Order: sequence, then structure tokens, then C-alpha cells
Amino acid sequence: MNAKQTIIPIIAIILASFNLRPVITSVSPLLGIIRESLHMSAATASLLTSLAVLCMGLFAPFAIQLANRWSIERAIAYSLILIGLATAARFFAYSAWVMLVTAFLSGIGIAIAGPLLSGYIKEKFSNPSRVIGLYSLALVVGAGLGSGLSIPLSNLFHSWQASAASWAILALIALVFWWKPVEQKSGAAKPSSTGINVKHMLTNQKAWLLTGFFGLMAFMFYTIMAWLPPIAENMGYSKHDAGMMLTLLTVAQMPATFLVPILNNRFQHRAVWLISSSSLELIGLLMLLFSYNPWLSSMLIGIGAGGLFSLGLTLPIDEAKDMSEASFLAAMTQSVGFVFAALGPFFVGLVRDFTGNFSVAIIGMIIIVLAMVLIQLKIGNQNQPHIHMKKTTS
Repeated sequence: MNAKQTIIPIIAIILASFNLRPVITSVSPLLGIIRESLHMSAATASLLTSLAVLCMGLFAPFAIQLANRWSIERAIAYSLILIGLATAARFFAYSAWVMLVTAFLSGIGIAIAGPLLSGYIKEKFSNPSRVIGLYSLALVVGAGLGSGLSIPLSNLFHSWQASAASWAILALIALVFWWKPVEQKSGAAKPSSTGINVKHMLTNQKAWLLTGFFGLMAFMFYTIMAWLPPIAENMGYSKHDAGMMLTLLTVAQMPATFLVPILNNRFQHRAVWLISSSSLELIGLLMLLFSYNPWLSSMLIGIGAGGLFSLGLTLPIDEAKDMSEASFLAAMTQSVGFVFAALGPFFVGLVRDFTGNFSVAIIGMIIIVLAMVLIQLKIGNQNQPHIHMKKTTS
């Protein structure tokens, strides 16, 4: 693959990744305004995050079928169209159900694109660690743009609806790169799922450990992204400062997100990176629990989440031996993982409504991180045999 053949897929991956988080993270800073405008309870408002993440889990298994039918490139392009249309529809969100429908549809689009990008990377690059670093970094940058610019865009447009809808432009830009390979059908890559033994995969202990890790990691990620600003506001900080803490968290994620998969690939000490990242999240949560320096807490949680997130995307690619297996394993981990992760923001909303504060919810998040560490002790040995999905015979 020459330089041009390499750089274009990398740009396409980065642009697609930019679209997979702003539709979710742009809601959090606007949550108070949206609740007031649409008369939503805390539990209902939490569905704007939980519903999207739930769909990311429920519809991930369909990614492989769609790629087999259309090709990976075409399936990703169609998912970008769905995300873009759902995001643009928020311009007309003058009732709660419109926002909930857009969360549902965007979640489906993200569910299709996510696993297929993993398979695409496995197919196109012989040493995918750097590309995974760029992929996960682009996800974090997209998330950071969504959380950091939502309030300024709302002030600029004098409308939270316009702010929420403006992220559709990212899908339009990405389609410029993804629609071209769709038209060039001869170059489209189709993974074959007919050779994968699904029964073997569903009884593979390590596959389920990876899935459990991804679910706990995503549970923490989406919960903190949805509720960090309200937690900070509950501690007495202004909406602006609370939003800036979320921005700080996402900025702190960036170096860890890019560097950890590269360092893990070079030094082959997966357990060190996994447990160190979890420990930073744990310290940050304890600081929030005792209302101590939420700025530093946000930074520590961000660094930990960045390392865990990139490793969560790396593991299915590392453990698979070809594009089909990478897509399948990514779909499995993301399917079950995101369904569980969707419970996080909703759990915090319910606990907040019931107790009137966030202390019990933060304790629950601490327990989640401790459970994640136990799984990391099982999957941290990089010298263990990789997952091999037995092929079915025709």
C-alpha cells in the first residue's frame, strides 16, 4: 500500500470517528436547558444518553450482516447518513419525543459503524496499533468538541436546538471520503461471516471476559460524560465551570487515548496499562465522593478513561486473526457492552431523583471500577493464546 493508499483510509477513519460521539456528548452541557425547555425529569433526560448507548449495543450484531450485504465501506457510509439525519432533526426538537427518537436513530448508526471500523482497520493495516490510537483519539476529540462547544454554539445561535443539530455537518464531511469507495465497488471489502462458528464464540471464556471489560469501561465512560456537569453543579460550581470540567476530562483523555495502545504494543504489558488506568479513575471518583478538587478529579478520570477506552477498542483487533473475526468480536463486545453501559446514566438519574444527591451513585461507580479491575487481572496477560474462532465447514 503506497502513501496515498494509506493516508486516504486513515483520513476516512478519523472523519467517521468524529461522528460517533458528538450526538451523545453535546447533550450533557445542555441537559439543564433541555429539561427546562421540554419539561423532562432527570430520569427521562438521562434517556437521551442511555437510549443512544442502548441502541449502540442492541444493533451492533447487525453490522456484520449489513457489511456482508453491502460491503464494509457502503455500510459505514449509510450509517453516517443515518447519524447525520438524526442529528439534523434536532433542529426541530420542540418536544421530548423528538429528542428521544433522534437518540434512538443515531444510536443505530453508531452501532453499525463502530464494529465495522475495527474490521476495516484490521483489513487495511498490518500493524494497526497507531491507527487504533488515531481512531480512538478521533472519538475522544469528537466527544470533546460536542461537550465543549455546545454551550458556545447555543449562545451563538440563540437556540439549543440549532446547537444540537449543527453536528450533522461532520457526517456530511465524512461522506466525501466514504462515498467514493462505495462507488468503487471493486475495491470494497466484504467480510464473510459464514466461516465463523458463532456457537464457539458465544462459549469462549476470554471473549466474554473482553465483553465484560468493555461493558464496565463503557458504563463508566458514558455515566461520567452524562453526569459530571450536574455533579459539579451540585457541588456549587457554575454551569460554565461544570461544562469546562467535562471539557478538561475529554482533553485529558487525548494523550492517553493515543499513546496507550502504542505503548501497549511496544512493551507488551497489558495488565499494567489496564490497571493503572482504572486506578486513576478510582482516585478521581473518590475525590468526587468527598467533594475534593473536581478539576483535578476530572483530569485523573479523563486520563484513566482515555487509556481504558483505547484498550477496549484495541483488544478485539489484537485477539482476532482477520477482518471477519475482528468485526465479529468487536460487534460482540460492543453489543453486550453498550447494552450494559446504557444502564449507567439512567441509574444515576434514578438514584439522583430518589436520594436528592449524587453520593450513592458515585459509590456505585466506584464498585463498577473495582469489578473492572478484577476482570483486567484475567485478561491482562498478553502471552495467553489469542481467541481463535473455529471455522465452520461447508
